[in-house]
Parts: sequence; structure tokens; C-alpha cells
Amino acid sequence: MGDQQQLILATGGYDHTIKVWQAHTGNCIKTMRFVETSQVNALDRTPDKTRLAACGYQCIRLYDLESNCTAPVINFDGVQKNVTRLGFQEDGNWMFTAGEDHHVRIWDMIAAPPHCSRVFDCEAPVNAACLHPNQVEIAMGSQNGSVFLWDVKSERHERIVPEVDASIQDVAISPDGRYLAAANNKGNCYIWSLTSQDQKMSTLHPTKKIQAHSRYILRCKFSPDSRLLLTTSGDGTVCIWKTDDFSKWRELRIENYWVWDAAFSADSKWLFTASSDGIARLWKLQTKSTIRDYTGHTKAITALSFKDEIVGK
Repeated sequence: MGDQQQLILATGGYDHTIKVWQAHTGNCIKTMRFVETSQVNALDRTPDKTRLAACGYQCIRLYDLESNCTAPVINFDGVQKNVTRLGFQEDGNWMFTAGEDHHVRIWDMIAAPPHCSRVFDCEAPVNAACLHPNQVEIAMGSQNGSVFLWDVKSERHERIVPEVDASIQDVAISPDGRYLAAANNKGNCYIWSLTSQDQKMSTLHPTKKIQAHSRYILRCKFSPDSRLLLTTSGDGTVCIWKTDDFSKWRELRIENYWVWDAAFSADSKWLFTASSDGIARLWKLQTKSTIRDYTGHTKAITALSFKDEIVGK
């Protein structure tokens, strides 16, 4: 199971707290205060696993996971509106954030304090962004229905609108770099295959439209082995799709609640979910059964982060 002490699940939500859990026991190790005026929109751990970044309304915070301190160690200045997503480049040298101020920003994390070194304007509020495994391209999804691919090095970009009058709620790129997924508020998930040649920017080829849910899709994510794609929804389900033909493989149900976020384990056999009943759950995908509940939040859990070695046997 790897180093069990390192198997850390982080959750955040509408109760203005971030909780850190031992994934294999369900014990809450630490509770950190977020901002009284905001829910937690996204969480991501630094690649060295020592710090946790969180974003919300007009705020980005960085917390130290190794100390007993529950206050943020870095408070990012001058952020406008809702910050919807964040993530780290694989060496931890820079972080990206996306927000409703229309911008995706690159933050230099080597500088002290970190500063914004590059900005991309999506010309509409940005709901989602994710980093390509090549570490130079960022996919973005905006409320006006646009999906962008931005090459951070060359500053080139491509824009596609898969469906008019639909807001893109999340974007994901498979770890093997083969697929880009974009999910919208109509319950549809669009898939493109990605190809790149000679260090040029990736090219997008429309591959599939999945009518995944009857309602709002909140998140889409690929599994670490790139064989599965998950979609979470306001309809109380997580649907798991096989990437060889994008057929539905599993459906996990949390009746009468929104499933806000989810994350696969490293071996792609287990799934963590965050939902509006204030409970995070660990599921065994093969049997569609819940193995563990993480209880302690008093309101909806809207974000979780788990990146690790293999959970459970």
C-alpha cells in the first residue's frame, strides 16, 4: 500500500474548512480554516506532497501539510472574483489558476513570494482548466461554451465550441495524452483525440459525444491508467466510461445529492467521491460498493484531492 502515512485525502466545501484525512483509516488528521466568505472550489497538493493549495471566491491559499499550523503559509494577492481551478506543473515550479475574471494565470512558485508570470484571456468566465501531461499545454473551459488549448511556451492557442448555449463545467486530459474531455451543464461530455508532431502544438480531432447525464455535469476526470473516464453530476451519480469505446462501465449512486468531485486511486480500481451530503466516500469500482466514509464536514463537500500510491488491497 506504499507509505500509509502518505496516503492523504484532502476535502473542502461549504463549511469553510479543509480537512486532511488518513485515506486508509478514515481518521481526520487536520482541519484548516478556509475563508469565511467562500466555499472551496478546488484543491491540489504540491508534487512534493508537503503543501496543499486551495482556491475560492477572490482567494488562493497555500497550506503546509507537515506543520501543526492550520493557517495558510501563503496568501495570493490581488485575485478577483471566483477562482475555480488550480494545479501544479510536475516539478512544482509553477501553478496555474482559472477563474471567473476570464483569466487563466501562471504563478511562478520559485519566486518568493510567488507572482503571476503569464495570463491567458478566455474572454468569458473560466470554470475549468487542466494541464496536459506534456507540461506545456493547458486545456480550459469557459461559461460561454468555449474549450481552449493554450501552449504556455509558444503562447499559441486553439479554440473550439462543441455546443452553443452550454457552459463548459470541466475539462480533463488523459494521462497518456491521447484524449481531451469537456463536460457541460446540459449533461453532455465531448471527447477529442489529441495528436502532436515535431514539438508542434497538439491538434484536436472530434471523437465522441457522450450524453452522460440528464443534468449538470460537475466534473470529468481520467483514471491514472487512462482506461476510464468519470463524470460526476447534479443527478446524484458518478458514471464511469471505458475509453476504448466510451461505453458506460459503472454507475455509482448517492441518492438525492450532488456529486461535486471525485478522484481515482493510483491503480484505477478505487474511487473517492465528494458530495453535497457532507460525506466523502471510498468506493471499490469492481463491486460498486462503498468501503469507507469520511465524516466531519457539516455542509456540502465541493472539492477533494488525492494523488498517491495504491490504496487498499
